[in-house]
Amino acid sequence: IDQLSVAFYSSSIPDSAERLKVKDPYQRDYRSDELGFLNRYTFYTREDNVAVIDMRGTVNQTASWLANFYAAMIPATGKLQLNDSTTFEYQLAEDPQAAVHVGWTVSLGHLAPGIIKHINEVYTSKKVKEFIIFGHSQGGALATLLRSYLEYERKKGHIPADIIMKTYCSAAPKVGDMRFAYDFDFITRNGWAFTVVNAYDWVPETPFSIQTLQDFHLPNPLVNAKDALKKQKFFVRIAGNMVYNKIERKPRKAQRKHEKFLGHKLYKLAVKKQLPQLKEPQYVHNANYMRAGVPIVLMPDEEYSKLYPSDKDRPFIHHGFGAYSYLLKKIYLTK
Repeated sequence: IDQLSVAFYSSSIPDSAERLKVKDPYQRDYRSDELGFLNRYTFYTREDNVAVIDMRGTVNQTASWLANFYAAMIPATGKLQLNDSTTFEYQLAEDPQAAVHVGWTVSLGHLAPGIIKHINEVYTSKKVKEFIIFGHSQGGALATLLRSYLEYERKKGHIPADIIMKTYCSAAPKVGDMRFAYDFDFITRNGWAFTVVNAYDWVPETPFSIQTLQDFHLPNPLVNAKDALKKQKFFVRIAGNMVYNKIERKPRKAQRKHEKFLGHKLYKLAVKKQLPQLKEPQYVHNANYMRAGVPIVLMPDEEYSKLYPSDKDRPFIHHGFGAYSYLLKKIYLTK
């Protein structure tokens, strides 16, 4: 709840007046410029010498929304040519087949160098070793990717080996495929990363998840089903092949269309205008988006529905600070 309030405080959120009545344990240490798709991060230090890295979510400008819709997948380990002089080398998972959302990885690429620099600075100057990584909505997506990035930067010796990181992502969409999610949950095992979700909020259900036969780990019997059908009687073989082809073909076509329109075409029509020096990356044939992190589900009740009634003209009513803050306080702070 503290992290959510800190993230929204500068936006005049409902508890701004309440926060002014007490001494704020959080001191803003640094705020970055708007970079990439209008992304920004803020560093806070707390009285107990814990640092908070707050990743800002979507703002109401086209460039910020582009990061969300640029939803084709790229390898979770690779390079991005951000501009003529900057290449972002990243590793977000151990598995070479893991894949992640291209738009948010581009966003991370613009923010990561400054974050690495600031972590090292506060570690040296203030002896800060404990970091909380937080983000809401798009910020939650970036916080997830940042946590993975810092894990492998630590292994490479680019940040201190003895820092401790805990991650809280609220209303966060899905950022990677099954292999990425497995990796994230493994590196943050034993309760070091949480994803907070309002059960009525549609944003954490995005992007579209499209699973094809190629997304399953090998070995498995599904990819060899056609070979097994060859051993069946003629009519069984014919019927089986018809069913198999229909089941296999439609998800594969859906994935290719997803990659075409939310990858190649969006890059040419809009992304290149916002980031003219960004070289279009090589996408992977994957859209098997999965959630990552230990879920904390906020289940609305009748009283919530009266305060925040579903309304087709207010699509984000269950996504904002008020809804999340209300449920968190009611479920976890009410005795």
